[in-house]
Amino acid sequence: MSPFPPDILTAAEAIIRDFTAAGLMVSTAESCTGGLISGALTEISGSSAVVDRGFVTYTNSAKTELLGVQAETLLRFGAVSEETARQMAHGALFRSRADIAVAVTGIAGPGGGSAEKPVGLVHLAAKSRAGVLIHRKMLYGDIGRSEVRLATVRTALEMVRLLLTH
Repeated sequence: MSPFPPDILTAAEAIIRDFTAAGLMVSTAESCTGGLISGALTEISGSSAVVDRGFVTYTNSAKTELLGVQAETLLRFGAVSEETARQMAHGALFRSRADIAVAVTGIAGPGGGSAEKPVGLVHLAAKSRAGVLIHRKMLYGDIGRSEVRLATVRTALEMVRLLLTH
């Protein structure tokens, strides 16, 4: 029995199928999801041909050390920001053999939110070696920690599929 809902498994299966057919690989850089995106992808048989690696960078120092996120970016914009998500995606792409990388950073809750950065705020970025970069700022709301994390996985998988067509 999979720990993931059917819609996430269906999206992950499509990515594994389509990336396998195209001979492409993916990497992930995850903060608030703690590895759930890579977990969803590797739940699918045949994923070893597609998933190169996943970075779980929960702390700022991990983001800097493993992905090359600039300390100045973290100080100026914070860990939960478009700028950090973009740098995480760049780092995951160029510190792997992947053709496409996706990165997520957010506030899953129940604590940690503020007026400027409420619980349920997640920044996602996906980048391809062709230079295409997409960003999404999602405001899922205070729907519960698990639901914010699963909603983020859904959006991240959608972004990975979107980059496959660009």
